[in-house]
Amino acid sequence: MSGEPGPRRRQRPGRGHRRGRAPRHPADGEARPVFTAVAGEVAQSLDVEVRGEIAETDVKVLGLAALKGVFSSVVEDQVSYVNAPLLAAERGLAVRLITESDSPDHRNLITLRGALADGSQVSVSGTLVGIHQRERLVEVNGFDIDIEPTDHLAFFTYVDRPGMVGTVGQVLGQAGVNIAGMQVSREDKGGEALVALSVDSAISAETLAEIEIAIEATSIRAVDL
Repeated sequence: MSGEPGPRRRQRPGRGHRRGRAPRHPADGEARPVFTAVAGEVAQSLDVEVRGEIAETDVKVLGLAALKGVFSSVVEDQVSYVNAPLLAAERGLAVRLITESDSPDHRNLITLRGALADGSQVSVSGTLVGIHQRERLVEVNGFDIDIEPTDHLAFFTYVDRPGMVGTVGQVLGQAGVNIAGMQVSREDKGGEALVALSVDSAISAETLAEIEIAIEATSIRAVDL
């Protein structure tokens, strides 16, 4: 497996909605838990950005769905569309729903963008592709990717240099974790890079820690959906 990242490639989902009716979208699915896992905490503010043809429909439910997903992973009680706004108000979480019909790279795109307590930002973008409208994650923290959200995902950020992808594969292989899919994205040669993985089984905390040390990761997150 080559350590060089492949070309940045984005796919356009097919038309799957009627005007005036909001279709299913990743804010209703896997983008929410991925956002929470990548953030590592509850964001202080949350923007739900809805772009493309879908923005011409009533998308308020997508804002509620995103909010519900943010709290579902961190609150013991059941979270619903009704109590999610109350939970946000109790925690001082400011939420904005932003719509924009212009979407240069995808027919429809949902981005969850949050500000954390330390001032840093986290973002996750998703879309639907193909006849069967399958979910795709197409951006994480500014890095372009194209990966299907499976049961087990991982995201590692590190300084781009030779051998890092091979090191990740070797550590996972020794731990008996099979890689189903991998995407590597980087800002510049030798700059910050992100590897996004879908794997067949959960990655243990010990294995994650081993990878963190081996590649000197600046951020390491695992998501079990």
